[in-house]
Amino acid sequence: MSLDAPSGQPLIQLEGITKTFGTGAAAFQALKGVDLTIERGDFVAVMGPSGSGKSTTMNILGCLDVPTAGKFRFRGVEVQALDRDQRSLLRRRYLGFVFQGFNLLARTTAVENVELPLLYRGERKAERRAAALRALDQVGLVPWADHTPAELSGGQQQRVAIARALVTQPDVLLADEPTGNLDTERSIEIMELLTRLNKEGITILLVTHETEMAAFARTIVHFRDGLVERIDRNVPTHVSAQKGGTV
Repeated sequence: MSLDAPSGQPLIQLEGITKTFGTGAAAFQALKGVDLTIERGDFVAVMGPSGSGKSTTMNILGCLDVPTAGKFRFRGVEVQALDRDQRSLLRRRYLGFVFQGFNLLARTTAVENVELPLLYRGERKAERRAAALRALDQVGLVPWADHTPAELSGGQQQRVAIARALVTQPDVLLADEPTGNLDTERSIEIMELLTRLNKEGITILLVTHETEMAAFARTIVHFRDGLVERIDRNVPTHVSAQKGGTV
């Protein structure tokens, strides 16, 4: 599957996106007509209270769910026109996911965890290992490649999870509360890593409820009551944590 967008085409476009769960009297409209454009190379933080629609929107952007109505274009292609298998291919080839809970296999080494997406693709062992080591190098963890999650700190585990998301060389990294299980210093170091990856060309979409973490982004999208309330264009002004220690 190849998505070759015309020159100048936004990476992501949402137009009039609605999402309704349930039917009849039990129906709940989570999204009420979301319009959003995300340009290639942006670093976007998505914020909003519980029930505001931010997680539903991110599930649609990640091809984990489909809208009830409206248009979702990824690199110019209307995603809702794709069948389930095509959306799955889009997700595996163009998107990387990072979650709050790390989601690492406990009895598997860091490098083996990073290899998993390529294993599912059916790539050969030597190619998987080389790609996984390159991804670990991007997050500064090659010396810990043979360590299991139990032998790593929380920050290191999240770096392994980020490497796993990077190993497929995605266009977009979707990070759902990636610092939620980390202390402040480790959180800042993870956000600094995401900032560096963004500067290297990866588009970042971050869900966070922490203003301090959103301050790393260049675009902050505020959701409320199923709609985009406002969009702030941000010049990151965060204060880096004192360097030192093991992440």
